[in-house]
Amino acid sequence: AFLVLTHFNLEITKKEDFHPSFTIHLPIITNTMKFALATALLVGSTAAFTPGFATKSSVLKMSAVGTETYTFTKSEEIFAEAKELMPGGVSSPVRAFKSVGGNPVVFDRVKGAYAWDVDENKYIDYVGTWGPAILGHADDDVLAAVSATMAKGTSFGAPCPLENELAKMVIDAVPSVEMVRFTNSGTEACMGMIRLVRAFTNREKVIKFEGCYHGHADSFLVQAGSGVATLGLPDSPGVPKSATQATYCAEYNNLESVKAIMDANKDEIAAIILEPVVGNSGFIKPDMEFLEGLRKLTEENGALLVFDEVMTGFRVSYGGAQEYFGIKPDVTTMGKVIGGGLPVGAYGGRKEIMEMVAPAGPMYQAGTLSGNPLAMTAGIETLKKLKQEGVHEELERKAKKLVDGICEAAKKHGHAISGDYAGGMFGWYFVEGPVKNFQEAAKSDAEKFGKWHRMMLERGVYLAPSLYEAGFMSMAHTDEDIEKTIAIADEVLSQL
Repeated sequence: AFLVLTHFNLEITKKEDFHPSFTIHLPIITNTMKFALATALLVGSTAAFTPGFATKSSVLKMSAVGTETYTFTKSEEIFAEAKELMPGGVSSPVRAFKSVGGNPVVFDRVKGAYAWDVDENKYIDYVGTWGPAILGHADDDVLAAVSATMAKGTSFGAPCPLENELAKMVIDAVPSVEMVRFTNSGTEACMGMIRLVRAFTNREKVIKFEGCYHGHADSFLVQAGSGVATLGLPDSPGVPKSATQATYCAEYNNLESVKAIMDANKDEIAAIILEPVVGNSGFIKPDMEFLEGLRKLTEENGALLVFDEVMTGFRVSYGGAQEYFGIKPDVTTMGKVIGGGLPVGAYGGRKEIMEMVAPAGPMYQAGTLSGNPLAMTAGIETLKKLKQEGVHEELERKAKKLVDGICEAAKKHGHAISGDYAGGMFGWYFVEGPVKNFQEAAKSDAEKFGKWHRMMLERGVYLAPSLYEAGFMSMAHTDEDIEKTIAIADEVLSQL
């Protein structure tokens, strides 16, 4: 046997190992380098050592200043096929990247603060499956508990003790909730909620706010923000006029616009419904005077105050935005986090209101998979961890660090920017702030945002593919992840 030294150019294609099962770890490489590879050859044999990771990789391009940028060959192939099978190639519109240009990346797996696509590109993920992954993706304890429950069955279609356990945790945590009904999604929760407030008050008219999204039920698709705004649709075709005639839209953070509607519809408003922190127009925090004013208006007019906490629930604080701001609504909708990554929604409120819901009362709402044991288990295990002392303070510290770092980098390179955060939720706009409502959010530089999103994506940072969506911090994100994100953002912003 003899040893042959061969010199050749080897393009290193990833920064890190490609899969948890691999044992090969590569150092960070920021350029193509020449390597001397010692290849051991046995006389009479054609066998030679070949690095096993080479066939798993996707070639990385180089940016102008030396940061690796990704390519998306497999994602493009899979998405092209998906467009022939599903409308727009996706199961939910915002995922399609319509407002940021290009095609979406196709995920293969997630863990902690990271996601990997089918091309083996690794991302620091600030979407977190649109909010639920507050512990980080695929938390080991949650997975173990779900696995143990799965051995008993995936769905019962009958009462199970896990429903009681999660219900008690929700009631204990959320100030306004004395009784709760589980559903399968936030949209379902909001559908039940609007029927409930109308049944309880015996009134039909409701007030919502421009840019607030409460699911895709007909009554709510009026100036609804989120995916509707992302796609440039004023409302949705197929929604009859009669479905929205009793829905009035006011301007967020503008109490006078609410008073005007209330005065014009005296004793006819069933409820005022809002996102207590808007996450479907980007990220907009309420003024305290605004929330306090809404609470007073509803009490004076016999209407109910509803907080849609599908996004903010258990995320901005353990008791949601109502605990964070100290304002107690009459009814609350929830979702995302309480399912621990599985499909769950819920609505709850004062006992006298909730007892209107069938079978306790006449207001009908039902769901085949509601309260299924897998979702209940994931929710229980997630809330156990979120209840620990200091969790939400740490989430807010990290969100602040990210937002401050991004805004500082943007201003350094001459970009107008406005950012904010609450607990583990955050966002920014390419516009001088502060942003107080949807009309101001819509002034953000959409073209710049699209370029920013693509350039961040190509460098390994996964952000929501719409300027009208909030970002989400998790317990799994590290300071190193945040600092790396800010450094990448600084490079991108220098080139925008």
